[in-house]
Amino acid sequence: MTFLESMNSPSQLRELDDAECEVLAKEIRDYLVTTVAGTGGHLGPNLGVVELTVGLHRVFESPHDTILFDVGHQTYVHKLLTGRMGDFSSLRQRDGLSGYPSRAESEHDVIENSHASASLSWADGIAKAHQLKGESDRHVVAVIGDGALTGGMAWEALNTIAADKSTPPRKLIIVVNDNGRSYAPTVGGFAEHLDELRTTTGYEKLLSWGKSTLRQSGAPGRAAYSAIHGVKRGLKDMVSAEQAGMFDELGIKYLGPVDGHDLPMVEKALQRAKQYDGGPVIVHMITQKGQGYDPALNDDADQFHSVGVIDPLTGKSTPSKQTSWTSVFGSEVLEIAKNRDDIVAVTAAMLLPVGLAKFAEVYPERVFDVGIAEQHAVTSAAGLSYGGLHPIVCIYATFLNRAFDQILMDVALHGQGVTFVLDRAGITGPDGASHHGIWDMAMLRIVPGLKLAAPRDAARLTEELAEAVAIEDAPTVIRFPRGSVGTDIPALRRLDDGVDVLREVPAGTPKDVLIVSVGPFAGRAQEVAEELADQGIASTIVDPRWVLPVPGGVIDMAVEHSLVAVIEDGVKVGGVGSQIRSDLRAADSRVGVLELGAPDEFLPQGTRDEILEYAGLDVATIVSEIVHILPAEVRERAQQSSRRAV
Repeated sequence: MTFLESMNSPSQLRELDDAECEVLAKEIRDYLVTTVAGTGGHLGPNLGVVELTVGLHRVFESPHDTILFDVGHQTYVHKLLTGRMGDFSSLRQRDGLSGYPSRAESEHDVIENSHASASLSWADGIAKAHQLKGESDRHVVAVIGDGALTGGMAWEALNTIAADKSTPPRKLIIVVNDNGRSYAPTVGGFAEHLDELRTTTGYEKLLSWGKSTLRQSGAPGRAAYSAIHGVKRGLKDMVSAEQAGMFDELGIKYLGPVDGHDLPMVEKALQRAKQYDGGPVIVHMITQKGQGYDPALNDDADQFHSVGVIDPLTGKSTPSKQTSWTSVFGSEVLEIAKNRDDIVAVTAAMLLPVGLAKFAEVYPERVFDVGIAEQHAVTSAAGLSYGGLHPIVCIYATFLNRAFDQILMDVALHGQGVTFVLDRAGITGPDGASHHGIWDMAMLRIVPGLKLAAPRDAARLTEELAEAVAIEDAPTVIRFPRGSVGTDIPALRRLDDGVDVLREVPAGTPKDVLIVSVGPFAGRAQEVAEELADQGIASTIVDPRWVLPVPGGVIDMAVEHSLVAVIEDGVKVGGVGSQIRSDLRAADSRVGVLELGAPDEFLPQGTRDEILEYAGLDVATIVSEIVHILPAEVRERAQQSSRRAV
């Protein structure tokens, strides 16, 4: 049995010596590469925190000491060390192991929210609770990195933590996992400050010298490793107050920089931080994403931040032959930018995932990556708009929640022409509860003047994006899901207000159901209509294209039908269906509205189809719901018609 296979509790780590820990670290990396290659997941970040996580669990006693992981995508090693190795084959799958911390899985997990920059606020609160309850023997350790220190919330927490003068001091330790990257290289002044700390302490120069010397001497394998790290241990691992710069000015003790892949050094630094009784401590760890796996280290794009199923030997995945929504957007926004000099793009540390790589390559001066700072991104975009440009803010739908106040008060209130492009909108799949982008439509519905489009296919994405950037006095939103875009679905006709009619009831036939399909549900709506037709129920299908505010043409068609069924993959509470119900009530219509959307709960992980079925958005369930709610006279007529057809 390997060390990893025998690991049921982190307390077992304290029974291993340095050599055994080195073997364990290799076992962990080998296991991660093999397992994540088969399931997909965040490989690079976890390969980069192996020694750091082992050191944390050797020095601190979880769960008595609280260990917090910002974002949480770097907790696979933590999960392995806390007895969950047997569950890794189900990683990120329905009813399987979460790709993030999960309280349901382990008492060692605390923060399930996978949005960045929140860990220091959690740490501040937990440390205060320990102090007020007299639990003076409990430490709180927050691991923050992968760009999370670019987020404003982290700075707000640092401001509070630094100002704490309580007696006795709270036992709070901040481990900065400095790999220089989020998805891509971290941007901003804080990243530059960390770079400066590396260079002013001579850390990188010494490391480079050590490696060069060993290459010349030809020291083999383990001897080379020991020599390099022996040299580095000669450095003092606490810099002077002058070198610590901003940390000293904040009043927070600084230790580092420390080689985060040298376990003895990691443990020594963490022990010093644990023993320090003068207040909060920052431990600066230098790590490398993808450590120990050449395909990740050689990937300049994101060092295998997140991968699908890959070949564990080569790191290569099977290229998809399908076109993604993101790539359609990326190509189209570049074409628009070529014809309009005022078009600029703003993103929050997500330049590659949201499809801005081509734009940034051609027009680097017109793309602004502000780091993990969505609030700043939105208000900065308002300023860009005021200055005469048209900014396109590209962001995952789930992360837009963080900037609602800025959309409402900085963009909408001031009538600024800002376009928001929401990638991964709706039910996304394996990343779980806090990554599903299901709240955007309900949230944005209440913003005065805002216009929101949900394209059903690539052709509509192209035309709706062009329509969005033509609006200069209000916020506009384009939302689309994760995955492949599928084939285009042509309309039978288009109403004067832009509503597309995809299916119509033959003349002289009673109009039973108006199906309003939001975005890519158009194909599913057609399947539903066919199933209803088999039961003698006639359906019209419309795609509003611009779903908020609801076009008048949808309401006009709704009053001609016995029932309106709205299919959307946002939360149905307060969603497009709710707005149509409200608009019909205002029109003094008694037509019933069936709201078919995501339930008012935090959805689990799984494939998109699995979660759609869980949410009741599969074809069979939608048909059943529609038939059940139809007026009795319509059901009776449909049954008679169906019997006659048989």
